Amino acid sequence: TVEWQKKFQRPELSISVNLSGKQFKKGELVEEIREILFETGLHPHYLKIEITETIVMENTVAAIEMLKQLKDIGVQISIDDFGTGYSSLTYLQRFPYDTIKIDRSFVSRMMQERESLGIVETITALAVKLDKTVVAEGIEKMEHQKLLTEVGCGYGQGYLFSKPVDSMSADQLIKID
Repeated sequence: TVEWQKKFQRPELSISVNLSGKQFKKGELVEEIREILFETGLHPHYLKIEITETIVMENTVAAIEMLKQLKDIGVQISIDDFGTGYSSLTYLQRFPYDTIKIDRSFVSRMMQERESLGIVETITALAVKLDKTVVAEGIEKMEHQKLLTEVGCGYGQGYLFSKPVDSMSADQLIKID
């Protein structure tokens, strides 16, 4: 990421990293992330850690503490696959996070099912009210993007934009952008 920031003169480029439950439970995770940031020279603000709400719900007290430590060093936190776990609104108030990522299962069905569209609209409105960023996952059709824009979801990811790519292909995508 640091190399791309310099090469393309795009200091705002960030990288998102999904953490597994096993990684998240490691006691030395925060220290490992600090070391990686130091070694790479990446400013913490441009590292986005993604965790599922299910992982967070397994041990909420420890999760809140870990997330606070990550936020204290400046790392961004995303709640991934939102809507598929067992979270409550109370935890949304208590967890330190920056972004809610709407699970692809709702996005893929929102054109056919009013309930899925309602969930997408509600999560988007909730994120806006909580002053959080909202990202829709699994956008595969222009119709999805148009509808998401209409309901106020300004960010998305999915095959409509790009399939997963290696670093050389990412280099080309950044150059085009």
